Amino acid sequence: MTASPSAKTGKPKLAFRPLPVPQVDVHGFWGDRADAVATRTADILYERCVEARMLEQIDPDRPSPGIVIPFHSPSPDEADRQGAEFTGSTVTTQMFWDSDLGKTIETAAYSLYRRKNPELEKKIDAVIDMYGKLQQEDGYLSSWYQRIQPGKRWTNLRDCHELYCAGHLIEGAVAYYQATGKRKLLDIMCRYADHIASVLGPEPGKKKGYCGHEEIELALVKLARVTGEQKYMDLAKYFIDQRGQQPHYFDEEARARGADPKAYHFKTYEYSQSHIPVREQHKVVGHAVRAMYLYSGMADIATEYGDDTLRAALDLLWDDLTTKSLYVTGGLGPSAHNEGFTSDYDLPNESAYAETCAAVGLVFWASRMLGMGPNARYADMMERALYNGSISGLSLDGSLFFYENPLESRGKHNRWKWHRCPCCPPNIGRMVASIGSYIYSLADDALAVHLYGDSTARFDMSGVPVSLTQTSRYPWDGAVEITLEPQAPVEFTLHLRIPAWSANAQLKVNGEAIKLAEITSDGYAAIKRTWKKGDQVRLDLEMPIERLYANPQVRQDAGRVALSRGPLIYCVEASDNDSQPHRLTLPRTATIEAQHRPELLGGVVTLSTAALADVSDGWQDRLYRPEPPATAQTRLTAIPYFAWDNREPGEMLVWLRDG
Repeated sequence: MTASPSAKTGKPKLAFRPLPVPQVDVHGFWGDRADAVATRTADILYERCVEARMLEQIDPDRPSPGIVIPFHSPSPDEADRQGAEFTGSTVTTQMFWDSDLGKTIETAAYSLYRRKNPELEKKIDAVIDMYGKLQQEDGYLSSWYQRIQPGKRWTNLRDCHELYCAGHLIEGAVAYYQATGKRKLLDIMCRYADHIASVLGPEPGKKKGYCGHEEIELALVKLARVTGEQKYMDLAKYFIDQRGQQPHYFDEEARARGADPKAYHFKTYEYSQSHIPVREQHKVVGHAVRAMYLYSGMADIATEYGDDTLRAALDLLWDDLTTKSLYVTGGLGPSAHNEGFTSDYDLPNESAYAETCAAVGLVFWASRMLGMGPNARYADMMERALYNGSISGLSLDGSLFFYENPLESRGKHNRWKWHRCPCCPPNIGRMVASIGSYIYSLADDALAVHLYGDSTARFDMSGVPVSLTQTSRYPWDGAVEITLEPQAPVEFTLHLRIPAWSANAQLKVNGEAIKLAEITSDGYAAIKRTWKKGDQVRLDLEMPIERLYANPQVRQDAGRVALSRGPLIYCVEASDNDSQPHRLTLPRTATIEAQHRPELLGGVVTLSTAALADVSDGWQDRLYRPEPPATAQTRLTAIPYFAWDNREPGEMLVWLRDG
């Protein structure tokens, strides 16, 4: 099933929108990962939500979880702020559980489209029924404020995730409708969105609020696109425009509930990117996931309304992130203290927080920047975050997870079954399950191919149904064959990304060589022609093995080197090497070889080279001595970063000593 007609928003003619998941079939590398999510992760997410007793919070037919006692602080406002965990007589509950269920529904939806699973579908339908029973007559829907803290709704948008939870339930509703055709949850969330619009907005008598944890903005855009209702797009735009305006809403609502605005735990509204209006924000600050969700919503609104003022701010924010605060893996947010950013060039490796959700959020942001037109500066980074910093958060079999994604480990950082703040498992699950929507995007007279790999896309161009099939072993090989099958000849432009890491790409159309320099702009080759059934495009991307060096301002990586091949960042893991990773030095003169290893980690390409290793001989029981350690010749083997910690626990290192 495809989406309903999109909202009429006055969007620019050349705006691009992602193809809905049901219009893209994915195979190969991403197909394997989507299969793991469909066959394992989706069921695991539901079962672990049950084990966490989330359904007890949303089911109105069960007794309320009871009186809750905050274990963090006796202060009610502090309890609201924490939103983390409360322990009552019968259940431990969290204020953001609606969001985790929303993401679980979204993961299940796209997984059900890929692979029939009647039992899981029945369980998700039952969860949706609970939300239907829970919803109040006026449309309001929040299990926390209805079951745990009744009477306090719309009193603490700063801390309590009210709109954040609504956003994730909206996204789950859109996904479930698109994938299954069932619109019960979609109707429920439309009623709730209508209620939100009756309470919050620019009109007289309404609260001038917005969420402390951004998410509702991008969700409302999805809702507008699938329903064709402009009012949801306008509400998303209001939330973007209102953020950070004075008088500051979070100050006002704190006073209204009898709290001191200055008692805010994080001391600054930079934490939630609400310190100044969004168009004045030029520096990436605060909580990393919130920032990525905000910028995603801003990009959607910039696309839909042709808003160059938002685009200008977004480009400055993009430059700030990618030149000063981004890990080589596409991970972001180095600090556990604020789950976010610290200072420029502060990128510690072993203590890197680099939350899985943050890398997923960067994928969201980059994808939405592409709505304003194909540009490889965004797509290259989307690919970097996809293949490295995000899917590292999910084990190869789809059963275990990372919350933090460090670039160095002594062997004690291992995947876990669940987390008391379980935002990352369903986030990476839904992203992988919906990967098809990041590969292609469609405009009125163009299709853009942002990512490569085995897949088939179906779309209409000028009323003509078109099928496009990619055949490729990407990311292991750079050869890409594309076959187009329009039902009738049709003219449009096919935009193909030429990654910055591929300096010697070659392009052919129906066997005829095309000079890329003549048709490439912003990193995309634009092939405009009347396409006929059976037309073939061949793109060969060189996949060089590269040594990467960090800006000298990044003190943690001084004298070190990282390895990449194509879109993949590599790491050295103890399982493949005789020496501990921290003892290894990679000589600058060493020749590095790529080798396909079908038996290893589900089939990967490894990098191998001669290296030097410090040895312990002669040290006895000394901690220091005047002479440097002796070195020995050894062999170094590196694996793709996303695949680490899928075997026995052991040390890992991305940044090697450079020799």
